[in-house]
Amino acid sequence: MTPTKIRVYELARELGLTNKELLSVLEQEGFAVRSHSSNIEEDDADLIRRQIIAERQKEREESVKPAPAAEAAPAAPAGPEASAVAKADKGGKEIHLKTPITVRDLADALGKKPNELIGMLMTMNIFAAINQVLDVEKVETVCERYGRKFVRERREKPQEKAPVQTSGKGGVATALPQKHVGRPPVVVFMGHVDHGKTSLQDYIRKTKVTAGESGGITQHIGASVAVVGEQSITFLDTPGHAAFTAMRARGANATDIAVLVVAATEGVMPQTIEAINHAKAAGVPIIVAMNKMDLPGANADKVFLGLQQNGITPEEWGGETATVPVSAMTGAGIDDLLERILLEAEMLQLSADLNAPFEGLIIEAQMEAGMGPTAHVLVRNGVLRVGDSLICGQAYGRVKALLDSSGKRLSKAGPSTPVKIMGLSAVPDAGDIIRVCANEREAKALAEAEIAKNREGSLQVERSLSLNSLEDWFNSREHADEKQELSLILKTDVKGSLEALADSIQNLHSEKISAKIVHSGVGEITETDVILAAACKAIIMGFHVRVMPGVNRLAKQKGVDIRLYSIIYELLDELKDAMRGRLTPEVKEQVLGSAEIIQVFNITKAGKICGCRVSSGVVKINAKAKVYRDKELIYHGQVQTLKHFRDDVKEVKSGLECGIRLDNFEDFEVGDRIEVFSMQEIAPEL
Repeated sequence: MTPTKIRVYELARELGLTNKELLSVLEQEGFAVRSHSSNIEEDDADLIRRQIIAERQKEREESVKPAPAAEAAPAAPAGPEASAVAKADKGGKEIHLKTPITVRDLADALGKKPNELIGMLMTMNIFAAINQVLDVEKVETVCERYGRKFVRERREKPQEKAPVQTSGKGGVATALPQKHVGRPPVVVFMGHVDHGKTSLQDYIRKTKVTAGESGGITQHIGASVAVVGEQSITFLDTPGHAAFTAMRARGANATDIAVLVVAATEGVMPQTIEAINHAKAAGVPIIVAMNKMDLPGANADKVFLGLQQNGITPEEWGGETATVPVSAMTGAGIDDLLERILLEAEMLQLSADLNAPFEGLIIEAQMEAGMGPTAHVLVRNGVLRVGDSLICGQAYGRVKALLDSSGKRLSKAGPSTPVKIMGLSAVPDAGDIIRVCANEREAKALAEAEIAKNREGSLQVERSLSLNSLEDWFNSREHADEKQELSLILKTDVKGSLEALADSIQNLHSEKISAKIVHSGVGEITETDVILAAACKAIIMGFHVRVMPGVNRLAKQKGVDIRLYSIIYELLDELKDAMRGRLTPEVKEQVLGSAEIIQVFNITKAGKICGCRVSSGVVKINAKAKVYRDKELIYHGQVQTLKHFRDDVKEVKSGLECGIRLDNFEDFEVGDRIEVFSMQEIAPEL
């Protein structure tokens, strides 16, 4: 029989230890384990259980040693019973015990005989020996039956020394409050398009994000906070489409844990592999959520195989990566997924410095009507407060308002908290670092310095995009014998989408034609965009933006093509079609058949007709024809009439004889070869 095994994190939970504590114990005892996901034999686990239980028994015995005679307290029973009594609430309501808890420990704490407790456990279909360890859920159930409340005590952690700072007066050392505190994990959901990333998060946070996205596909990064028991998890939702590669890479680098969502019905797909590579590059642990397990076509082994082929070995196949079967429709497995996220977060020992200056990451930024520039920020360190002065590239400002993921106003936001901020001077770039400044004057000075630094390059771009130079430039390009270009003006709703689309368009490689963005920006399409498009003969493409009626009228007058999209791959597909449309299609000859002239007839009124034998393929009426004499081309025209004996026919197949009259050619000779073909137009490839 195959020996049973248990994972380190499961044993740690049973014994009431943290994963780090148990890994330390295992290392001291000489067990070769790599992580909390490693397996150990059940026999080895029993040894560890007995060792931990013995240590706890020793601690309890030492905690109830009798006081000195001069100050002797009322006698109390020695041994484990004394420990239980000492830890029990005198009112009889609460029982305080450290895990692991054996049947004997629980009986002592409840004031019951062990055999009495064993008998009661049997009524619960639990068959336990006196020294068997009970898990916390069973202990809670037993205590409830006896009208008591179980309170689990954890092993005390060693006290950390408070940091010391030298004051400015006389160098007197003063203790500062604890700076580093635990913070919630930031989790990114990654994977292939339509595998259920957003739907899983919808189920967790009980909202309907997917319903607001065109086609059910996430278009730009969002963030939210989910409360799991007494803990919280910050979720970043990154799009799954390949065009958002840059955004997904940024999302992975901003997070602590990556949840790789794989549809069990489809397995590992191209964008799943991209997500794996981004998570690995960011150095974040991966948890695989096998979604759509409720569907008939779900195949876990297919997912495991795909993962292993891409460098990820699931726990089920002896690896270290957790794979959790879930369903975004039914909610099955969601609790297990959240538990595993918190387990991984515990191993990471995440912390942040509350006393450090605020630093955050721009998740998304946009211009909003009535609000001006707004930015979604993930707090990475320190605390962000209303009234803080901030600098972010060329944008600066003072925080006028902070809104959490549900739209509620906040006065401050701590580490791992996503917030929306108002009060910036401009729309910052997604992915930029935002920091606090001493005051708004300093922030403005830093922003102006950044603007001045980039002014020269910007002016060069502006000069190249001025209306007169654009017209001259286009005319020169139109007549030059160079690769063609399709000019574009790109407008999107947010910076993140603009960045992703620009990267995708730049990656449309072709030796014949290229797409060039002559202007791009965030916001609705304006008259200025139309005037610029008319000057450089560009197409205007809008993503999640509107066009005012007056702008549409102007576009019709100027002959400017405006195209609007709400799904990114539709925009890219139509752009490819437009690029192909600028190219001349390739025309190829497709040989239909050939015939050899065996006799020439001179027909009154009809002229010369050649009697032929079809040697290959088929000869068709109105097909293109070439006549070769001694391998030299002497005619290029068309089959005018085709006869089989006396009948007019549409085609004659190989091996048969026929009469052929060609358009405007009668100089036939016996032995000439007629090749018949059709012209085929082939759409140009990029």
